[in-house]
Amino acid sequence: MKTIKLNAIDSTNSFLKELVLNSAVENFTVVVTDQQLKGRGQQGNSWVSEPFKSLIFSVFVAFDNFDVSDNKYLNFAVSLAIFDALQEESIPGISIKWPNDILSGNQKICGVLIENSLKGNKISSSVIGIGLNVNQTSFPDSLKKVSSLKLLSNKNFQLDRLLESIVSKLKSKIEVLNAKDFKTLETKYLQFLYKKNIPTMFKNSKDVLFMGMINGVSKEGKLQIVLEDESVQEFGIKEVSFL
Repeated sequence: MKTIKLNAIDSTNSFLKELVLNSAVENFTVVVTDQQLKGRGQQGNSWVSEPFKSLIFSVFVAFDNFDVSDNKYLNFAVSLAIFDALQEESIPGISIKWPNDILSGNQKICGVLIENSLKGNKISSSVIGIGLNVNQTSFPDSLKKVSSLKLLSNKNFQLDRLLESIVSKLKSKIEVLNAKDFKTLETKYLQFLYKKNIPTMFKNSKDVLFMGMINGVSKEGKLQIVLEDESVQEFGIKEVSFL
């Protein structure tokens, strides 16, 4: 893989997107930084990491024939690539929290931001940003339910080796995606989906609490929750949260 290493940058996703706009970029080019100054997460959230302690990188992926309507399977592929890499490191209690956070128990260890470029009804390419808490052992008080690989395993990790492992797994999952073997991706994603089929308290965007059980992800990528009256309601990002 072609890797661009930066000492510090506002956002690896922003840097890579700008690079793609102004030059020919090789598929699976990686931009990695020791320190991200203005990391971005889903829906405008920030991503906070300690310099030299976390794995902060973005990957460029080009597609030949990938329909926008199948976008949720890209999310599945990316989540599963990280999941598989961390399973190999024997990180305990790993699950995927919809849409693409990686948890250990109920603590977040990894976040993902996928930004797509479109041509008509096709996704021509994606910039996939990944922030993984690796050797960081302290976090701001404002961050709740977060952890790191070191806190979970009591050992230090080599960032370069972890990076290679995740990108290798990502390539494999993208091959499955390009082969349109969507069933394989969905089956495994749902197998490891956080709180699936477990009665859980949720809060909607109007701060109303309700009980339900996650039972899947819709064609549009929304979270499907079975309510107490056995009806199924679908929620987009920021429309529902876990308590």
